[in-house]
Amino acid sequence: MKAIRVIKNPVQISPFLFEPLKFALEIAKLTDGEFDPAIGKVMEEQGYNRHYLTGELIENPSADTVTFRDIVLDEQARTLYLNKPLVIDLGAVAKGFAIDLAANELKEFEGFVVNAGGDLFAGGMDKDGCPWKIGIQHPEKKEQIINVIEISNKAICTSGSYERRNPNIPGMHHIINPKTGYSPNDLVSSSVIAPFAMMADAFSTAAFLLGSRKGKQLIESLDLKGLLITSGLQIVKVGGI
Repeated sequence: MKAIRVIKNPVQISPFLFEPLKFALEIAKLTDGEFDPAIGKVMEEQGYNRHYLTGELIENPSADTVTFRDIVLDEQARTLYLNKPLVIDLGAVAKGFAIDLAANELKEFEGFVVNAGGDLFAGGMDKDGCPWKIGIQHPEKKEQIINVIEISNKAICTSGSYERRNPNIPGMHHIINPKTGYSPNDLVSSSVIAPFAMMADAFSTAAFLLGSRKGKQLIESLDLKGLLITSGLQIVKVGGI
């Protein structure tokens, strides 16, 4: 999570922040705010504000009502301006962006995999000259695989409700609808295959937020592929995988 306090004047930011934030804002516009990088304060209020290494609690100021429209980027000047105090959360794009940076450094190799906690990019072919076989974790049985997908020169990222549940609120987990403040539970897992990991990362989260029907429509409209798993463990394959 990237927390940003009040910015009174446009400030120039690093391309390592500008690019994933720009992409997150594009997804927010595409989904009419169902996916929103301005959700950081909502995440904090639901208990997702503890530093994963030190355990320190993070508290940031934010206006009561904020959306992605309060985040203003100037592409030519590469500046950021906030209309209101808010907390930006890039959790749905940052890991994918990092994977893409690493994959770019390895692109000369015939075959490689960059794996960051289950989100990955598979370049070229495996040692047998075949597409990489990627297992999708079973949402209820951590040590088991529920499906296998073959990819080459593609990324696959998965968003699921089974890893980071809120122990104090039934049905709540780390994927939260910014409009309602609650977690959707139509799906338990959403995997998207895309040319780049940041794209797969963002759209797996967006599809999860939209649910099985609208999520499937979103993936198909982008000519991507995916695998959605409903709360009843029904597998919905999208895009001909």
